[in-house]
Amino acid sequence: MLERLKELFLNQYEAAFCTLNACIDRCPDSTWDAPVAETAFCQVLFHTLLFADIYLGQNEAAVRLQPFHLENKRIFRDYEELEDRIPVLLYDKTFIKTYLAYCRKKAAHVTGEESAETLNARPDFPGRNFSRAELHVYNIRHIQNHAAQLNLTLFKNHKTEIIWVGSGWRQL
Repeated sequence: MLERLKELFLNQYEAAFCTLNACIDRCPDSTWDAPVAETAFCQVLFHTLLFADIYLGQNEAAVRLQPFHLENKRIFRDYEELEDRIPVLLYDKTFIKTYLAYCRKKAAHVTGEESAETLNARPDFPGRNFSRAELHVYNIRHIQNHAAQLNLTLFKNHKTEIIWVGSGWRQL
């Protein structure tokens, strides 16, 4: 049962990341820095990936110490997305694609390493008073929520349709 649950999490992370990738690929340059509600399209993507990255980890502080973050300090800068303010920094498509690839690999690694004990444990995130297993579900829902927001923006502004990505999807 544990292996099946880990496979389920990985399948759903991959489907969510594929949907997000489709948003990136189909976003015209004219929309990349344009507003989606209060923040730019690229900021929504960055926010989504940052929190996917954080929730795949052990706690918020640990994310800043990851080699990927240390190698990209000039992009992560002051972690404004973790503050209670509207972000102002913009992100280029190449970096967002690189960050998405990093989060995909991290999701595969993290879900593969989970055990019954770790999945039942409480995560070290304020306000997230549920098991690590539920944190995975929460994280996937968060990714999908923002992918839907971006899909709607693309559809409304450009009549761009995004394919439905189901369970078990693997990007080649």
